[in-house]
Amino acid sequence: MLYSLPAIVVGFTVHEFAHGIVAYWLGDDTAKNQGRLTLNPIKHIDPFGMLFILFAGFGWAKPVQFNPENLKNPDRDSILISIAGPISNLLLGLWAVVVLHILIFFVAGTDSVVLQTVAQLLYVFMYINFALFVFNLIPIPPLDGSHVVFRSLKLSREFEIKATQYGGTALFVILIADSYTDLHLLPIGWVLDKMVGVFF
Repeated sequence: MLYSLPAIVVGFTVHEFAHGIVAYWLGDDTAKNQGRLTLNPIKHIDPFGMLFILFAGFGWAKPVQFNPENLKNPDRDSILISIAGPISNLLLGLWAVVVLHILIFFVAGTDSVVLQTVAQLLYVFMYINFALFVFNLIPIPPLDGSHVVFRSLKLSREFEIKATQYGGTALFVILIADSYTDLHLLPIGWVLDKMVGVFF
C-alpha cells in the first residue's frame, strides 16, 4: 500500500482541486475563500482518511464545499462541479496510459531496473486514478455520483442532506464488508479490469 500512496495523494489532490476550480469558473468562490484552489496536498488530504487507506484499504480527502446559491443554474452547475472530480481522475489515468505505452516501448527487451520500476509506478498511478473515477461515480451518498443523480432528478436540498447523512453510514458498512468479506457488493474491481483491458 505504501508504494501507492503518492498516486493516492495526487489523485485526491487533483480531484478536490477540480471540484473547486470548476465551482469558481461557474461563479462560486467558496473554495477560493477556503484556500482550496491549490494543488498543495496539505490543503486537501484528510489525515484520518489517509489512515483508513493504510489500514482498511479505502479512505477519503477533505470534500470541497460550494454554495449553490452563487451558481447561475444551480442544478446544472452542481452536476458539472460534481463530475469534475471523477473526470480529473479519468484524465490522470489516461495520461498514465499514454506515458506507460511509450515507456513500454523502451522497456521491451531491456533489463533496466529503473525503467521497469517507473513502468510499475505508472501502472499503479493509472489503476488508482481509474479506481477513483469509478468509485466516485457510484450513486451512493456522499459520493459524487449521488449528487449527479439528486440534481438530475431535481430532488430537494433537504432530501439530499438527509440522504447524505444516512448514505455515508451505509457506504462505510458496504466498504467494510467488501474489504473483509467475499461479498463484493460494489463491482469496482470488475469495472476496473474492463477499463484496463481496453488499454492493455
